[in-house]
Amino acid sequence: MRKSHGQPVIIVGGGPGGFALLEMFLEDPLVQVIAVVDRDPAAAALQMARFYDIVTYTEAIKAFEACKEYQDVIIYNLTHDDTIAKQAEAIFDGKKVTNGLEAKLFWQIVMNLKRIKNELENSQVQLNAIIYNALDGIITFNDKGEIQGFNPAAELIFEYDQASIIGQSIQIIMPDIAENGDEEFINRFLRSREFGLIGVSGYEMSAQRKNGQRFPLELSTSEMVLNGSRYFVCIARDITERKIVEENTKYAALHDYLTDLPNRAMFLECLDYAIPLAKRNNYKLAILFLDLDGFKKVNDTLGHANGDLLLQEVAKRLQALIRNSDVLARMGGDEFTLILSNIGNAQNASLVAKKIIEALCEPFNLNGQQCNIGGSIGISLYPDGAVNSESLLHQADKAMYLAKNNGKNTYKLYADLH
Repeated sequence: MRKSHGQPVIIVGGGPGGFALLEMFLEDPLVQVIAVVDRDPAAAALQMARFYDIVTYTEAIKAFEACKEYQDVIIYNLTHDDTIAKQAEAIFDGKKVTNGLEAKLFWQIVMNLKRIKNELENSQVQLNAIIYNALDGIITFNDKGEIQGFNPAAELIFEYDQASIIGQSIQIIMPDIAENGDEEFINRFLRSREFGLIGVSGYEMSAQRKNGQRFPLELSTSEMVLNGSRYFVCIARDITERKIVEENTKYAALHDYLTDLPNRAMFLECLDYAIPLAKRNNYKLAILFLDLDGFKKVNDTLGHANGDLLLQEVAKRLQALIRNSDVLARMGGDEFTLILSNIGNAQNASLVAKKIIEALCEPFNLNGQQCNIGGSIGISLYPDGAVNSESLLHQADKAMYLAKNNGKNTYKLYADLH
């Protein structure tokens, strides 16, 4: 017999009820099961009792005789044998046995507790499996900003292992929520929700990996109170690839696929920005509208592939002639436009147009085949000619047609129309 360290208990009945009762008592340090009884030596409770070195009996009277030194023993009779209570009373000096309806009620309570315990254990297993196998990082931290939980996906995202990150400040992976390691700031931030981070889904911020690399993170954070303490649960997603796709999509929407120059949409956006800037700084800007002369002939005789190559070579020559502050765009087909900021006067704009025409007159080598083209350019000026982007572009376009009608391969100012 094992020495008892808790309330001594004898279980009579080794069926499902006895098994559940024994299982519950084994987990309770306040209880010491000293014997288990059942007529069937193969009863489930007896097998479990033997595994844990608890003495088993097939006759209740023998168990009582062996345990009569425990005068404070509690006996649970889970059988339908009414004589067991009398046997216990005789041996233990009138000891009352938990029997009949009391035993049935107690058995039902034990079975309900077991069912709830199993349900909780299953829920815990499922929750742990979800957290462990989630593709998104799951991070928990307390109201001091100390990290309490870090799942495998978070380990992959931030490149910290769980053992080294637990207990560290949330700042180590999200440095932007406070500056210079200001722990008091973190506490104030968490209490007041200053930046609206808590309770917001899809909040985008900059995060930091173990190697110091910054990357874009999408964060959804919720608050919970557990045993009187506040905790925060973060669902973290590395959105680096998504941001690259978004940037590429945005770039493609604003740039010409062939020459990689700004397209019409971006040109108009730049012009809408350049006009107020010129007004604020009190300087002139010029719009140049270029249409290639002879492009259709090249396209028809040498093929579209060489035509595309010619447009690319034209773009390169034009880029070499302008300043970093200027804007060069392909409007479509063989039309190009330029914004020349702070041009000074019309003569300077004309000088740039002349250089462009001279550059285009140089022969082009297209896959071993030489070709010659020219260009007709129209020029409009702000604020001399017009004060809005549409009017400036329209004036430059009209001036370009004037150049074409005057022999091509030349330039004209919109002022030349009057």
